[in-house]
Amino acid sequence: MPGGKATEKSTGRPARQLLFSEALQYKRPVSSAVGPRLYSSPVQPSTMSDIDRILQEITAVSSRIEGMDAAVSSLTLETKSMRSEIAGFQSRVMGLEHCMGTLESHMTTIQDRDQDLLFLRSKITDLEDRSRRDNVLFFGFPENEEGPDVQAFPSSVLPKMTLLTFNLPLEFQQAH
Repeated sequence: MPGGKATEKSTGRPARQLLFSEALQYKRPVSSAVGPRLYSSPVQPSTMSDIDRILQEITAVSSRIEGMDAAVSSLTLETKSMRSEIAGFQSRVMGLEHCMGTLESHMTTIQDRDQDLLFLRSKITDLEDRSRRDNVLFFGFPENEEGPDVQAFPSSVLPKMTLLTFNLPLEFQQAH
């Protein structure tokens, strides 16, 4: 053994190193002409601790995989819960979109009514202005100066104030 290590000639690896496939073949049947089949190890007795270590690592990996399975199961449950919450949010959003559409249609109706209202207000103002064109307003007279006949008062006062003579008698539809 040069260098203190024994190596196999065919593979070039240290003699004490054991492959996983060899560890699985740890108990392999040996045929014997005498008696029942016996099981023996293909490795040296000094490598038994290596086999135990490998088996412990395999057990550790198996327990890690079981832990990962539990984590995956937990994540699956959380994903299902999130999907149900998302479905709830989607239904809420659809409801809100429906309400929004209704509000937008009402806004259009309100805007149309506002335009109609502005048009009607301008029309009322125009009609009021047209109805006032034939009105005559007198200011500066003391209260109750017109006496009992309010209709005759403008006919008597207007010629005196304007110093005009009217050929036709003045007619007033209303007097206040």
